[in-house]
Amino acid sequence: MIYETSYDTGTKPFSPDLKRGKWEKPTDYIFACFGLALKLDIFVASYWFFFDLGIFGMMPYLFYMVIYLVPIMVIHSFMGQFSSSGFISAFRVSPFFKGMGYVSVFLTISMLIYYSVFAAVPLLFMINSFQPTLPWSCEGLKSWYNESAENPTVCNMTKSTDDMSTLQNETHVLLTMVHVPSVLYFQYHFETIDEENYPDLTQDYELSWRFVGLFFLVWTMVAFIFYKFSETAKFGKFLRYMVIGTLVLLLTCFVRFLFLPGALLGLKNFMSPSLEDMIMGVSSTFIMVLHAFGAGWGSVIALSSFNGFKTDIMSYSWIISFGQIFIFTMFGLVSYMLDHYYSELREGSFDLQIFNHWVLYLCSATALSTLGWPNLWTFIYYTMLLMAGLIVITTQIFTVLQSLFDEFEILRVRKQEVTFGLIGGIAICSFYFCTNHGITFFSALSLDAIFSHSLLHLLLILVVLWIYGRERFQRDIEFMLGQPFASWKVFILRFIAPIILIICLLSGIGMCVMEHSFSSAIVLVMSIIFVILPILTIPGYGIYFLYLNTGTFCQRFKRSCRPTDWYPVEMEHRQQYEEAINNADMTQQLTAVPN
Repeated sequence: MIYETSYDTGTKPFSPDLKRGKWEKPTDYIFACFGLALKLDIFVASYWFFFDLGIFGMMPYLFYMVIYLVPIMVIHSFMGQFSSSGFISAFRVSPFFKGMGYVSVFLTISMLIYYSVFAAVPLLFMINSFQPTLPWSCEGLKSWYNESAENPTVCNMTKSTDDMSTLQNETHVLLTMVHVPSVLYFQYHFETIDEENYPDLTQDYELSWRFVGLFFLVWTMVAFIFYKFSETAKFGKFLRYMVIGTLVLLLTCFVRFLFLPGALLGLKNFMSPSLEDMIMGVSSTFIMVLHAFGAGWGSVIALSSFNGFKTDIMSYSWIISFGQIFIFTMFGLVSYMLDHYYSELREGSFDLQIFNHWVLYLCSATALSTLGWPNLWTFIYYTMLLMAGLIVITTQIFTVLQSLFDEFEILRVRKQEVTFGLIGGIAICSFYFCTNHGITFFSALSLDAIFSHSLLHLLLILVVLWIYGRERFQRDIEFMLGQPFASWKVFILRFIAPIILIICLLSGIGMCVMEHSFSSAIVLVMSIIFVILPILTIPGYGIYFLYLNTGTFCQRFKRSCRPTDWYPVEMEHRQQYEEAINNADMTQQLTAVPN
């Protein structure tokens, strides 16, 4: 491998930002990666995938973790920590594929546009929890919902007297849909969303001004966070306390939910699932694994770039993976207990079906209203969800901003303008999801990540372990950490993980097609703009970089794939790296690059 600097290709050399800062404590990197697991839109579809999996249904997650989650997380961490740069500049390891970094920017922005929903909904319930009578309780429901004239709710449902033998003799069983007051309260803010949550796509767009106000409050909080905690050390400290606080509240709510009727039975079923449910877990938990790397895929690269050069990313990757499993499991248990609470309400009745939509965010409010001190517990629970939403939003914006500052030197002198300009632009775009169509079909954009993340992981393995090379990757890891990257992990990443990722890629394509077939045309257009078209920047940037080089096509392509300006940023480590590779030519080139 011939190491080159940007001078050899005729492009502007990489100029490291020596004032970008580092984490105040090494563990801040761990907490920041824990925060990536709080991207809870995967639990919106939990009644499709995760209910009934049980504790042993998480075993496939452990398998995926060993097979490719931890090794790939090491690759992400290596790229960021070795280069001390975000997910754009880190692709100096193979400039032809730098378009992957730009794709990550667009994917993150596409998530941020809709994700304010996950902070606005908790804010809605938090604000209204100060009312003496909760409007989503059975008592408060009477003040705004005519139960006698409209569909029944869990407050006035009557169980069927039919027994199982009678139902078996019936050819058709007519199910009665029973609604949850807190879901109705959410839908109450949109007149054109019917109670089955299947809006007519021909219906005119309706803007909910209540949600516009909530979205405005969410983005105001985000802007305030970046105003107060823009420096790396301060932001890391902010994330540390936010993540710890969120997990403490989550554990508190988990203990409180144990006293809900049916919760213990749900917990028992979770601990002893059926074989069929465990098999289901094999095909569903990969969704959670893909979300371990952030909404825009490259978040771990950017977060690890603030580590010290010798930080033990090997051990940290295992800690992060187990921590994320714990977070997913705890939220899964909370969802599972809530689902069984509503199942308990219809126990013994076979002609009733409770429409418990979006259990973790909507149905939970009515369940909380049945507990002692309902206002307090509602406020605590939704504060936890609001904190989780703010952690995800701010972390993703932070990684995007730092990646842009690392790549474009001109932006570093205008950090404040760029920061608040990006936040303002995303906030304006997010108001689409204050409409009846947007609030219903935002999950279509979420499922696109299954396709995009699988594709980017495949390309990452190609870049690092095939183009840059297995031996060079292992050598750099050993130089940085003082310990080798085991050959069996490399074998799995080169030959086993791609098979699994291809299966995930095909599954993601199928799920995206299915979801977009039911969503509105605008959501489909947004998906094309923010997901499909950006992927074309990968070959597009590669062609552009070929154009900048000289020589025949083969010479240009080889030079474009070689690492350019790939060295540690700090001079001490850079000199040690030169000695380690024992390449006099590279030494001459690297020392010519200014700090």
